[in-house]
This record gives sequence, structure tokens and C-alpha cells, in this order.
Amino acid sequence: MLTIGDVAERAAVATSALRFYEREGLIGAARSDGGQRRYQREVLRRIAFIRAAQRVGLSLDEIKQTLSTLPDGRTPTATDWKRLSRSWRPLLDQRIAELERVRDKLDSCIGCGCLTLRICHLLNPDDIAAEEGPGPRWLLDESH
Repeated sequence: MLTIGDVAERAAVATSALRFYEREGLIGAARSDGGQRRYQREVLRRIAFIRAAQRVGLSLDEIKQTLSTLPDGRTPTATDWKRLSRSWRPLLDQRIAELERVRDKLDSCIGCGCLTLRICHLLNPDDIAAEEGPGPRWLLDESH
């Protein structure tokens, strides 16, 4: 069994993050007779999974849902990782496409409807971007 400090050091996360992960149901800990958290070594793999999924861009809710598909709340195996990470591919492809769109349109009007930039009257006459909704419509919309 590992202490919270041991896990924090080995996993390179703050103890507050471990407490948060536990509160959110992402990891579990036993309690010592004195009430201190004690973790099974397998929690290190689970934390590695959580951190990798976060780097991919998954929210903690998405990670929790993914982990809930494992039987008996067990730690993901290499086979699980392969299967679960493969399911994230469409999400990654979508995010890559969005980033490419943003990159390619970064030097032009974002279509925010503000009419305050010097060239907006050329790219956004009569504030037509406002008709499409709030925010940077043309930067985020594939059709522009």
C-alpha cells in the first residue's frame, strides 16, 4: 500500500489532485487505522490513464465514463488501453480539423460581429456575422 505522498511523487501529481480524483470517483483509496489514505500500487496505472486521457483532451466526466466501462472498476490493462484509446480517434480527428481551421483562418476576420476592427466593414458588412450567432462564428464554422 502506498501513502498519498508516495503516489503523488510517483505519479507526478499534487496530493490535492489525488484527493479530487478520489472525490470524483476516478480512483479509490483505503483508510489506515488513523484515517490516512492508502492506495494499491495499481492506482499508478489508473492515474497514468487519467493523465493521458486529459492530454488527449478528454474531460474528467468523459474519463470517468470511460473508466466506468471496465468491469468491477478495475485498472485498465494494455488491451483496455488499446480499445479505449481507439474510441477516442474520432474526437481527436475532429479537434485536429478544428485546430487546422483556426490556424488557416487566424490572420483574417474572426466574424465576431464587433465591427470595431478597421477592416470589418469589408469582411462583415452590415454585421452579417451576428445573424449566425454569438462568438467567433467564421473562425469556428467550417463553411466560411
